[in-house]
Amino acid sequence: MQTIWNKITQYPKIGLVLLAYIAFIALGMPDGLFGIALPSIRLTFGIPLDAVGMLLAASVAGYMTSSFLNGPIISRFGVGATLAASCLLTGLALTGYTLVPEWWMMVLLGVVAGLGAGAIDAGLNTYVAAHFGEGLMQWLHASYGIGVTIGPIIMTVALTGFQSWQAGYRAVALFQVALALGFTFTLSMWSQNDADQSPDSAKRLTDYNTPLRETIQKPQVWLSILLFFLYVGSEVSLGTWTYSLLTESRHIEPGAAGLWAGSYWATFTIGRIVAGLYAKRFSIHQMVIGGVSGAALGTLLLVWNPLPLANLAAVALIGFSIAPIFPAMMSGTSQRVGERFAANTIGMQMAATGLGTALLPSLFGILARQISLEVVPLGLLLLFATLLGIYLVASRPGKRA
Repeated sequence: MQTIWNKITQYPKIGLVLLAYIAFIALGMPDGLFGIALPSIRLTFGIPLDAVGMLLAASVAGYMTSSFLNGPIISRFGVGATLAASCLLTGLALTGYTLVPEWWMMVLLGVVAGLGAGAIDAGLNTYVAAHFGEGLMQWLHASYGIGVTIGPIIMTVALTGFQSWQAGYRAVALFQVALALGFTFTLSMWSQNDADQSPDSAKRLTDYNTPLRETIQKPQVWLSILLFFLYVGSEVSLGTWTYSLLTESRHIEPGAAGLWAGSYWATFTIGRIVAGLYAKRFSIHQMVIGGVSGAALGTLLLVWNPLPLANLAAVALIGFSIAPIFPAMMSGTSQRVGERFAANTIGMQMAATGLGTALLPSLFGILARQISLEVVPLGLLLLFATLLGIYLVASRPGKRA
């Protein structure tokens, strides 16, 4: 183990990539827990379907705050220290979820969890876009997929083996705190990488100091932001409501439903690994168009629902199809808006993902309570169609900076 650590510290870029991947695994685990734990959380606190929006909104408030302030935070404290503090905040918030007696207290802790997640997400996306290629960007987000795949498994075991959703959150909280300690002990690696940059090296996205006021005047910037709002809202909506749809509306046994819901994140992860391997063979445009088209087909199958196993096939197909979309669109930011505006736009895109995470799943909760959980696949089909149309407009040559 010591020999492996010595090799990593001798080659700091390898170490940084590994740490970035671990951070994204940690980022994904809490997201994977929530959808499986949701029915039990509602039962514990005695809340209706649409009350879920309160927790999502609180998390987004923290997420958007740390995303917008990510640049000054990293400039002041450095990437390593920011990651360490963010993981600690997340771990403390998840532990708090399992201890509070009232729903409103869990909602307040959602702000803390959002602060930690937003700092990790925005900082690493900007860093990887500036320093590495599309393949590593896909694998970075595949790491998120690993975390969000592990999350449902942990929560399913907690519910079936321990009859406690709190046990699942405590397990992930321990991982977050351990990771915070790991980043604390590797702060010098991040500082060393920053110091290695040559004054004569090519200008990176993080080297531009374009005023935010100038950036927000560009129409293509707002189109790019809207893409991320729609995409992440769709991704999280399916992850949040699949388990409830399968158990409460389609009456699938909870253990099987947990595994089927987990298949969404499993194929999601596999899709990003595959996309990283083939990133040089396909353009960003091809990845996005193919991904959205495949997701729409999977959603159609979920709407049709000819037999129970079709749910598994549909969820798995959607997960695999949407996998490359987010990292491909993130890497293609400079193509859509121009390099001069890319760094500012990436931060705004990350803030938009937080807004999409809160608003769209919450909207599905309201509609599900008023109509039926069957509104979820129909709404997703509409979202994917809209996403495809806006992407085609945003990617037209005349729209690019």
